[in-house]
Amino acid sequence: MSDDQRRSGTTQAPGAAHRVTVLGSYTLASAGVPVPLGVDSRRLVAYLAVHPRPQERAALAADLWPGVPAQAAARLLADAVAAVGVPGLFSDGGDDPVPNPDRAPLETAPLALAADVQVDLADAMGLVRALPGIPVDDHPDVTLLQADILPGWTASWIAVERERFRQLRLHALEERSLRLSSAGRYAEAVEMARSAVRAAPSRESARRALIEVHLAEGEIAAAVAEHDEYQELLRSSVGGPAPSGLDALFPPSPVWPVLRVRRGMPRSAVQLPGLRPAAPAATRRLVAGGSVPGTPR
Repeated sequence: MSDDQRRSGTTQAPGAAHRVTVLGSYTLASAGVPVPLGVDSRRLVAYLAVHPRPQERAALAADLWPGVPAQAAARLLADAVAAVGVPGLFSDGGDDPVPNPDRAPLETAPLALAADVQVDLADAMGLVRALPGIPVDDHPDVTLLQADILPGWTASWIAVERERFRQLRLHALEERSLRLSSAGRYAEAVEMARSAVRAAPSRESARRALIEVHLAEGEIAAAVAEHDEYQELLRSSVGGPAPSGLDALFPPSPVWPVLRVRRGMPRSAVQLPGLRPAAPAATRRLVAGGSVPGTPR
C-alpha cells in the first residue's frame, strides 16, 4: 500500500488496529485505546510516523540519540523497540509473503511502521497532493492542515520535517483560496486564506492571498485593514518600517478617499500605499467608503 493510499480522515478507521497522531500533539492508539509509552519508545514511534520509509537502524539510532556512541545508541534503540509492546505496530522487515533467506534478521532489518498503521501526517500529505485537483464546488475538510508536526518537540529531525510540512500545507491553502476566489466563492476563499494567516501570521504570501480575496469581492476596507495589520506585525518584529510587496496591491488611484489628519490617527486609517500627501500635513486613508466630512462635493 502506497503512502498516498494510506488512510483518510482524522478518526481511526473501522478495522484499523493502530493509529499514530503527530499533528498538534502525539498519541498512539491501539483499537481506539491510548497506549502509554516511555520517552524513548514514544520518540521512536513518532520518528517512524514522520518518516514513512523504512529506516536503517544505525542511522535511526544516530538521529534519536545524537552524540551517543554508536553501540550504545543501538542498544537504546533495541530497548525502545522492545518496550513498545504493541503487536503489529512495526513492519516485519518486508512485504514479501514468501520467506526470503536473504532478508536481514528482524533485529537488524530496516525499521518502519506497518503498512496498515494509520498516521495523521500521511492523511495530511495526501490531502496536500489531492487539493489542487479537487473541484472548487467540493468542500474538503482541511482541518489536518491547521497544525504543525509535534509543536514543542525540539529535536533537529523534527524541525526539518516540521518546516517542510509547514511550507507544503500553507502553499496548498493559499492556492486553494485563490482558486475559490477566481470562482467567485469569496466566503470560502477568505476562510481558506485566513487558515494560512492563522498558521503563519508573518508569511507574506498568506496575507497576500487574503488581501487579494478581499479586493476581488470589493471589500476594500477589509483589504486595507489586513495590510495595516501585517505592517504593524512587521514593525513590532523588526522595530521599524518594513517594506513588503503587499504595497503593490494598492496602486495609486484618484478613487481612494484621502483624509487629512493630525498625527495620532488610529492605525486603521493610515495612508493608502502609493498615495502621496496632498499637503504638508500627514495624509491618511479612509477605510470606510464615502465622502470625507467637511470636504466639498
